[in-house]
Amino acid sequence: MKQVAYEFSRPLQVDRVPALGCHERLAADEKECASLAKRFDLPRIHSLSGLLKVVPWRGGGLKITGTLNAKVDQVSVISLETFTSDLEFAIERYFMSPRAGQPAAEEDVDIIENGSVDLGEILAESMALELDPYPRREGEVFNDIEEHPESAKVSPFTSLSKLKPD
Repeated sequence: MKQVAYEFSRPLQVDRVPALGCHERLAADEKECASLAKRFDLPRIHSLSGLLKVVPWRGGGLKITGTLNAKVDQVSVISLETFTSDLEFAIERYFMSPRAGQPAAEEDVDIIENGSVDLGEILAESMALELDPYPRREGEVFNDIEEHPESAKVSPFTSLSKLKPD
């Protein structure tokens, strides 16, 4: 199997996690932020960091919880102008090692590959999934479309009735 090289890679060996768990603080550098911005089609990622708690889970698996913080530039779908957003998201992910004869993996559980979990990629994926697909500045509203609920009740023959002499 081909090993994937991630822009923001911070691998953690599963067998090195203590029984009581550990805390991991991660931060992407400028080059990693630029590469992630290109990958996620964002004008710029100013910063991406997180504080994660990693604890053993279900005999051989991991439960990863924590907080992601990011500062990103996005393009408004309304004004098409670039604006900066400060993001903060909670993270909760579960990982299990693949076992022979094990039934299909649970939906919300990821597979541990090669005995490690990439904490940097967890932050990057979480940020990408939490980004608004239709970003706009706070308070920005699209007002160009006027809706007329009464116009739906108007008969197609209304305009013809105006042609009829009195």
